[in-house]
Amino acid sequence: MREFRALRTAFGMFSILPVGQSTDWQPGDSGRAAHWLPLVGLVIGGLTWLAWHLFSIIFPPLVTGVLSLLVGVALSGGLHLDGLADCCDGLFASTTPERRLEIMKDPRLGTFGGLGLLIVLLLKVAVLSSLPVSAGLGILLAAVLSRWCILPAGLLPLARPGGMGADFSVGLRRSSIVLGALLPLALLFLIGLPAVPAVLAALLAGALVCWLAKTRLNGVTGDVFGMLVEVTETVALLSFTIGVK
Repeated sequence: MREFRALRTAFGMFSILPVGQSTDWQPGDSGRAAHWLPLVGLVIGGLTWLAWHLFSIIFPPLVTGVLSLLVGVALSGGLHLDGLADCCDGLFASTTPERRLEIMKDPRLGTFGGLGLLIVLLLKVAVLSSLPVSAGLGILLAAVLSRWCILPAGLLPLARPGGMGADFSVGLRRSSIVLGALLPLALLFLIGLPAVPAVLAALLAGALVCWLAKTRLNGVTGDVFGMLVEVTETVALLSFTIGVK
């Protein structure tokens, strides 16, 4: 029963899939559901891959890329893109860590946030437009690995005491990091050698995001987790296009 609750929490918070939400929310519930996040990524990535495959039969590459991206964004509810935009506005502002956190809480979209969204969305469209059929499973790996990256990031110091990031860190168990890694590792072995550069590049990009957050904010927040997902997913997808002409 507890694991079913955690599973519902993971899908309810990180996707728009109609699983319902628990009415008796307890502090740390999002962290206790952490080991299910790669599965959320697998479902979102799987549905996106299926849409990408079907669209590629009907439409030209560019249209396929745009429509596939829309499917992925819709399934996640745009949650991680929102975090990306907020982080770009705050992290790249020339001010104090306290002021950066205030900027990130501002619902208005700034110049850096708009540019960050534009760059990531254009890169994803470009990748989904040029990805060969043989590399289609890369969509699944990118979605799964990017969600797993939130788990180790949850062990980092918090930039603010409240919010989604704090709730996640409170309930997160170190064993969840190992358990959650089983799914991306399984995909790594399934895809084989082409997946190795994608995994390494994504992990490096994730480490860079965490370092930037630690340096500029003195810790992580829920928005940082969103940026982490978008950046690592984009970098992993890009790796599968290396050598594609």
